[in-house]
Amino acid sequence: MKPIFTLWALATGLWAGAALAQTAPGAADGKTLFAKNCAACHQADGRGIPGAFPALAGSALATGAPAEATEVLLKGRGGMPDFSGSLDDADIAAVLSYVRASWGNRAAPVGDAEVGALRTALQLPPASRNRFGNKH
Repeated sequence: MKPIFTLWALATGLWAGAALAQTAPGAADGKTLFAKNCAACHQADGRGIPGAFPALAGSALATGAPAEATEVLLKGRGGMPDFSGSLDDADIAAVLSYVRASWGNRAAPVGDAEVGALRTALQLPPASRNRFGNKH
């Protein structure tokens, strides 16, 4: 019976380790964050929904000056919520970097220090990581 218990314990330990690795702080994954926070409106392919949600593929805003796109994520715009309360600087940088390098977009990545500097300039508090932190 001991080998079965050992196999079960090993499998349980591997599963728990994988779960922790997926939620480890500082491991911002732009693609996953985009899927969770943006794809419902802007679509997984970045093409948006004409007349409702703008495309990010080929978007001058998404691929232009990083500060402008960063400000939209921090403050919201039009019907888009702000993500300043629910995404930290590293998360926002990861999402923007993913968008700026996907669907044919070819723009430089955005660093979390850039996001943090703009958050400070806009006098926005740090993200609370509260699931109710944004307005959607």
